[in-house]
Amino acid sequence: MDNQYYKEYYTLERNHWWFKARTLILTEQIAKIANGKKLKILNVGAATGGTTEMLSKFGEVTSVEYETDCCRFLNEELHIPTIEASITELPFQDNTFDLVCAFDVVEHVAEDQLAINELKRVTKKDGIVSCTVPAFMFLWSKHDDVNHHERRYTATGFKKLFVGSGKIIYSSYFNTILFLPIAAFRLVSKLLPENFMRKGAGSDFTLGDNKSSGNIPYNLMASERLLMNKNISLPFGVSFFLIWKK
Repeated sequence: MDNQYYKEYYTLERNHWWFKARTLILTEQIAKIANGKKLKILNVGAATGGTTEMLSKFGEVTSVEYETDCCRFLNEELHIPTIEASITELPFQDNTFDLVCAFDVVEHVAEDQLAINELKRVTKKDGIVSCTVPAFMFLWSKHDDVNHHERRYTATGFKKLFVGSGKIIYSSYFNTILFLPIAAFRLVSKLLPENFMRKGAGSDFTLGDNKSSGNIPYNLMASERLLMNKNISLPFGVSFFLIWKK
């Protein structure tokens, strides 16, 4: 994460329409997994703590973050205990957690198969791994550069990482309704100077006046949860979601 973007990220993670809609979608999916039980949860890639705050509703959360600055911020400023470690070398024994989450994390890692193997390793038998990743390489833009992404995924490509020793019990693209305008913007933005439309560090999250214009895109993206909660898989989207059972 670029230094300038890191300074923006704390506010974005709690106020931007995309994060708020993703949090709602994930909250309802995790509630289905928990089914009223308190879980032992690992949150890999805690960033500035928004996902840890969400997961804490469902049990005891252990947070891991690779970025030193993010770890320091979580521990010292937010008082969210966080372990500095890599997703490819998690400092936990086999079969430790009921639920292991990596929300928009695996795309940052060169050795993505090793990362998934580690998530699976620390999950208990009958436990769950839940992940989100950005979708479709043709959507690559300055946003991906700022976030230090290695790749974007298709459903088929991401599912291949989970072959063996368990089964995928649900997967779906999401941010489907806004897919076409987002795709059009990203394709057009490649033809324009980097600073023509993008402010701050250059992330898509800094585009527009999110405080005044966020309700419509939020409502559109959040509405997709109504289908996802019925285990209906959306055929395309800007992101991809997967649940795997050990």
